[in-house]
Amino acid sequence: MAVRMPGRHLTSAFACLFAALLLVGCGGGSDSSTASPETASSRPAPPKSSFPSAQGKTLQEVVKGADSHAELVVSPAALAFHKGKNRYPFGVFHPDRSQVDDAEVALYIAKVPSSKATGGGVGRNGKLKKGPLARARTEALEGPAEGPFPAAIESLATKPAYRAQTTTSDPDAATVVYTTELDFTSEGEWRIAALVRQDGEVSATLLPSAIVGGSKGVPAVGQKAPEIHTPTPADVGGDVSKVTTRIPPDTQNHVDYAEALGKEPILLLFATPQFCQSRVCGPVVDVAEQVKQQYGDKAVFIHMEIYNDNDPSKNVRPQVRAFRLPSEPWLFAIDRRGIIRAEVEGAFGVDRMVDAVKAAIGE
Repeated sequence: MAVRMPGRHLTSAFACLFAALLLVGCGGGSDSSTASPETASSRPAPPKSSFPSAQGKTLQEVVKGADSHAELVVSPAALAFHKGKNRYPFGVFHPDRSQVDDAEVALYIAKVPSSKATGGGVGRNGKLKKGPLARARTEALEGPAEGPFPAAIESLATKPAYRAQTTTSDPDAATVVYTTELDFTSEGEWRIAALVRQDGEVSATLLPSAIVGGSKGVPAVGQKAPEIHTPTPADVGGDVSKVTTRIPPDTQNHVDYAEALGKEPILLLFATPQFCQSRVCGPVVDVAEQVKQQYGDKAVFIHMEIYNDNDPSKNVRPQVRAFRLPSEPWLFAIDRRGIIRAEVEGAFGVDRMVDAVKAAIGE
C-alpha cells in the first residue's frame, strides 16, 4: 500500500485501505444500526495479563488457542508504519456492518521471512513473487509470535452541537476506534492476529499484513512540513461546498495554509466527510470542529478535502500528493516554525486531538 507514484495510484490506495470491510459492505447503504455516539465511550486497554502470552508460541498457536474463529471483522485503519513503536488503529465490526464498540481486543504480530530466508523467488520489483510470498506468509504463522498488545477504545463522540448531518445521517459512520501500540523491530511485512473477548468467549482472526517502511514519503514528526496552498471560500467565489463536503460546512477553511506556515501553529486535517472510504472522516472533522472552539485562538485549524472537485472518480488533490498520503484521514500538528510535532493516521477522538494541539502550540 506504499505510495510509489502520485495520482491515480494514490487514489487506488485509498480505495484499498478498508478492503477487509468490503466483506461486510462498508461504504454502502445499510438498514443496520450502529452504536450511538452518545453511548459509545472511551475505555483504557485491558491488562496484558488478561490475554495469553505469546512467549514460546507461534502466531498459529496463538490463534488456535482461542475458543473459536471470530465471526467479527477486525479491520486496520492505517497503512503507514515505521520501524519501532507505532500507533495501530483498527475497527471491530459485526458481519451486518454494525460496529462493535465494547469488545476487549489484543493483537499479536510475527515477522514474515525475508526473500533470502525463503530461498529467493524475487521479482524485478524486488518483491517476493506470489508463490514464495504465500510460503513466507505461512512461515510467519509458524514463526515466533510477539504479544499481547491490548487495545484501548477511543470514542469519536462530540458534543451535540458539533455533530454534522454528514455524520448522523451515515448509518456506517464509526463511533469508536480501537488503538494499541505495536513495536515493529524491523522493516518488511508483519502478520497480525487478533484475540477478541466478548460475552465471556475469546475468538481469533487474522488481519491484513502491515508493511513496515513502505510509506517513507509521508512527512515525519520532526521534519519541516511541505509547503502547499489550501483553498478558502474566497478562492471559489464563496461556494463553501467546493472546499468542504461536511454538511453543514465546517469553519476550518478560512485561512490558506501557506499564509500561516512558519508563522502560526497549524492543525492540518486531511479528510473527506462525504466520501471517506473508512467511514471515520465525518466524525474526526466533527472532533476537530469541537476542539477548534477551545483552541482556535492559539492555532490555525485547516480541513483539507481529498478529491479534486470533491469527486472520488477524479484524482486526489495536489495537496494530498504533496504530503504523499496513502490513506485518510491524517492529522498533522505543526508548530510556528513549520516543524511537524505530531501526526495521527486514522480515526481519533477529542483527547488525542487536544494532545496534538498542545504539541503544536508547545504546551
